[in-house]
Amino acid sequence: QVQFVESGGGLVQPGGSLRLSCAASGFTLDYHAIGWFRQAPGKEREGVSSISSSDGSTYYADSVKGRFTISRDNAKNTVYLQMNSLKPEDTAVYYCARLLFFSPRTMGVPIGDDSWGQGTQVTVSS
Repeated sequence: QVQFVESGGGLVQPGGSLRLSCAASGFTLDYHAIGWFRQAPGKEREGVSSISSSDGSTYYADSVKGRFTISRDNAKNTVYLQMNSLKPEDTAVYYCARLLFFSPRTMGVPIGDDSWGQGTQVTVSS
């Protein structure tokens, strides 16, 4: 059974940093592109960043480009999202997911049969 467990969220002041982790199980991480998504209160879930399965290529939404860095450790079946220079508008619940495809120009689509994890709350506030 495919599962994702997100962790590392918390309350941070504007300008601060957090490192999120996505622990995946039930499949071989090496073979899949993985994406981070977020959902703020009252808003639709949006794609934040993704990483390819093959060469580690990455994609970032314009809103986080230059501030967030995605990485993966296949040996640990874990994907990370380093978030720096956090802004109040980054406040959301963050989720990870397997993707149907990877593109360096757009966010991939999550595999529909997979269930979302519980997410991890990120709150940026002074």
